[in-house]
Amino acid sequence: MIVSGAQTNMEQNPGYYHRLLEGEKNAKLLEAIKTDMNRTFPDNVKFRKTADPCLQHALYNVLVAYGHHNKAVGYCQGMNFIAGYLILITKNEEESFWLLDALIGRILPDYYSPAMLGLKTDQEVLGELVKMKVPAVAELMERHGVMWTLVVSRWFICLFIDILPVETVLRIWDCLFYEGSKIIFRVALTLIKQNQAFILEATNFPDICDKFKQITKGTFVTECHSFMQKIFTDPGSLSMATINKLRETCREKVLSQG
Repeated sequence: MIVSGAQTNMEQNPGYYHRLLEGEKNAKLLEAIKTDMNRTFPDNVKFRKTADPCLQHALYNVLVAYGHHNKAVGYCQGMNFIAGYLILITKNEEESFWLLDALIGRILPDYYSPAMLGLKTDQEVLGELVKMKVPAVAELMERHGVMWTLVVSRWFICLFIDILPVETVLRIWDCLFYEGSKIIFRVALTLIKQNQAFILEATNFPDICDKFKQITKGTFVTECHSFMQKIFTDPGSLSMATINKLRETCREKVLSQG
């Protein structure tokens, strides 16, 4: 809460969250959020309608409040998992709301906007970073015509929720709030670099997609302490200046593709 800036925002805006819930509502937004309620962590007992308390209520409130707070974003699929995870961690609606605002408003801008420009840009940025740091994998992807969005979009949209083990995701998120979006690239590059030989065994398009699903499983990702050490060593130097420069060129590329 403190390092993300969420605590400060919450203290500077007392009662704001509850006023959002009490104000006028956008019917279209409410309908979109309701549609995704039963799809959010269906295997987690705390999100089942029979649970007491049922975390679906808290999730609904946080998403409704955020949709009215940030009208430019409203609600987008993927936000339900992010908000749900925050509720599981904090066990507090208002804190979850402000942490969600830190993520979507500051750390991951344009990831969840209607055009998802930030998300599309960062997937292209990862492709460029792989060319620099794991060129053999980049060449394989290019040769078989596999777009990065096909294999990593859920990594970015869900911030590794339901992709990597819970303990590992929690550690990644700690770093994400502290260091910003650079951490997503570090995690992605580490997964690819550590599994380079395995990925390079792929001989066709579906085989590559399958390899990328498999590299998020196994002991390498379950041993979260050693995994977190690896993300700061394996990718080598990775400055925000480099990422921002790549973002500029990749953003132009995405925009030109319409």
